[in-house]
Amino acid sequence: MSGWNHVEKETCLLKTKRELGLFSTVMMGLSGAIGFEIFILLNYAYFHLVGYGIIWALLLAGLINILIMLSYCELGAAMPMVGGEYTYIKNAYGGFVAFISGCFRWLASEFGAALAAVSFTQQLAHFFSIVAPATENFILEHAPLIIIIVVLIFMISDIKGVKQLGSVIVIIFLALFTVLIIGGLLHGTNPPGILSTPSLESLPSALAAVVYVFPMFFGMRALVAGAVHVKNPGKNIPRGILLSALLIIPLYVGLAYIGVSVVSPEEAPSTLFLNLAAERVMGWMGGVLFAFAGMVASLSALGTSLSVQSSISRGMSRDKYLPKILLSVHRRFGTPYVAVVTGSVFVMLLGSIGAVEFLGYGASIGSLIVFAFVNLSLLKLRKEKPHMERPFKTPFYPFTPIAGFLMSVVLLVFPMFLGDENALNALTSGVGLTALVVMTYYLRMVGHHRLQIAVGGACFGIGILLTLLTCLAATGIISSIFPFIPNPIAILIGLISMIAGFLNITERTT
Repeated sequence: MSGWNHVEKETCLLKTKRELGLFSTVMMGLSGAIGFEIFILLNYAYFHLVGYGIIWALLLAGLINILIMLSYCELGAAMPMVGGEYTYIKNAYGGFVAFISGCFRWLASEFGAALAAVSFTQQLAHFFSIVAPATENFILEHAPLIIIIVVLIFMISDIKGVKQLGSVIVIIFLALFTVLIIGGLLHGTNPPGILSTPSLESLPSALAAVVYVFPMFFGMRALVAGAVHVKNPGKNIPRGILLSALLIIPLYVGLAYIGVSVVSPEEAPSTLFLNLAAERVMGWMGGVLFAFAGMVASLSALGTSLSVQSSISRGMSRDKYLPKILLSVHRRFGTPYVAVVTGSVFVMLLGSIGAVEFLGYGASIGSLIVFAFVNLSLLKLRKEKPHMERPFKTPFYPFTPIAGFLMSVVLLVFPMFLGDENALNALTSGVGLTALVVMTYYLRMVGHHRLQIAVGGACFGIGILLTLLTCLAATGIISSIFPFIPNPIAILIGLISMIAGFLNITERTT
């Protein structure tokens, strides 16, 4: 896997065609980055975490994103194939580490898709609050049903291979955002404190805000998931990633600047920050346009996330870590329908929860874990495969990947130290869902003569999952799965299952 021959073999094997030039590659990166996140993630960060410091939080998040994306540039140019980050980590570490990182990348896409579905219902309700106020409560009350219907529609469209208008949507959004920024500047408001340097006391909240808004930036790595379609990937993938990363920072900072100029952090926290800013700058028509744009962005991101998760699951299935059935292609439409359906079911379950902060942290935490692994993979591949063809080399090596790894870890653990309940629940859920997939790994990889290890792994995973669901029910995020069993008893059962599984595994392997 050290040269282009293997890349071309991979492209041929999965029946893909390289047809995207630099412009289409940049548009693919921007279509992943410029999405629904700007419409929904700013709310919690601005009203609950950092207030006017949201501008500095966005700027820092954008710079950290560029730092991490430099590693993606090198690895994406060297290995432009299906699987993205999973493929990079597999080449560096192989086996179980790649499988776990692939699970977290897949989970990040699932959380992101669910968040997009929730965002769609919120924007839909806001849209009708302007044009037909009587229907707003009906939409909010039936949000879970709407989410399921929307995901079903996209699942069917993915199976049928319906192409999305990513480039057209990006161009429309760029025009709409530009109008808001120019209109806001002409509006002439500039309350004091917007650009003041954050104090040391506000640093913890600022870093928590960085973690929370980080998904607004790293959507551009959808580009590496679609790298197998890019022409001249050695040049176009690094250029596409860097151009996308550089363009997104001034756009988001500009939107936030206009928003904080007209919306006070003391206003109702349930307010949709960017929509309210658009209404105050552009009138009621601005509110309608941005609500409609938010719906379109959410639907576009939902489709992109479903495509990304199917690419990741197919990559792991290709390497025999997941069941081969995930590679199944529809006879009529030529699409990976099993992988699409599997991921869509999880999105429906997560989306029906409807907790924006929980889903936002979930998408961020899963991605940060993968970012850490990607930077470590770059370091290891440089050392162990020095002669691998690298059309692009990360500048300031090894300091850049080391800094990328450290920043990923800092952002990952920081909200935990602050005791942010949403971050803790998101991490717990991610670990629990990963435990469920690890069960599949055990059952897939072991033979009949190692059934004891498989059963032990299954018991261990079930114990983690039961404990997780009980904790989520106790915090009120989900309804109790087993209402007739007291929470302490359910947790005890989970712990016993984990211990039994661990003893089965260790007894067999010693």
